[in-house]
Amino acid sequence: MLNKKRIHEIIFESGTPAGRLFDVWLLVTILVSTLLVMIDSIPDIHARYATPLLVLEWIITILFAIEYGLRIYVIRRKTAFVLSFFGIVDIMSILPTFLSLFFGGAQFLSIIRLLRMVRIFRIFNLREYIFSGLSIMAALHQSQKKITVFLLFILLMVSVFGGVMYVVESGHPESGFASIPKSIYWAIVTITTVGYGDISPVTPLGQFIASIIMIMGYAVIAVPTGIVTAEISKQRQMRINPSQHCSNCGHDDHLDNANFCCKCGDFLHGRGL
Repeated sequence: MLNKKRIHEIIFESGTPAGRLFDVWLLVTILVSTLLVMIDSIPDIHARYATPLLVLEWIITILFAIEYGLRIYVIRRKTAFVLSFFGIVDIMSILPTFLSLFFGGAQFLSIIRLLRMVRIFRIFNLREYIFSGLSIMAALHQSQKKITVFLLFILLMVSVFGGVMYVVESGHPESGFASIPKSIYWAIVTITTVGYGDISPVTPLGQFIASIIMIMGYAVIAVPTGIVTAEISKQRQMRINPSQHCSNCGHDDHLDNANFCCKCGDFLHGRGL
């Protein structure tokens, strides 16, 4: 019988032959599962092959459930894994099939399983891609306070502009500004440069205000982009080795040649399992 250390090497470590084989099998199963969900959504195919497709879906779901259970079994800090990105994605890839027992059509949410394909970068050791992705994630994390303040400012702006446009345009039913919430919706669509066109001002003053909001929309795109770009430039000195997986807390992002986990301090090479 396999002990925890061996199971951990197979499930979490892609550097060993067994681990790589397991991960490749996992990716193939994810792709097959996603293809089955897509095919099942075609009415003609569903009408003819609903039963075999359902059986295959349950088989794959049970396999994923066993895999998820093993991941929790070999990790010491189980809560940390369950609440991690991959932990959430793993459980979300299992739940839709069970929810379909109570809510019709819920099984199509299994398309979420495609997010598990993110592991392909770690499995095939695409280090440059991994580092780029980790740099973006780290930059977003470091920028969250600045971006939060900026988004709060934008929320205040669209609320004010929405109120102003309601006052200016509410006397003209053909403009579509029937209420302040609807006017705020228009301000959000306009300042983000989406521009659905379902609501538009008809008065000269309203069109002038709309022009100002449209011009400001470019700043809405440029400011957060600049914030994140500045943080990304700070990450370039880092060198991350995602193949170093901590068996204690499940953390993956460690510097090259690291011997201890940067999150919990546990030894990275399997001691204590």
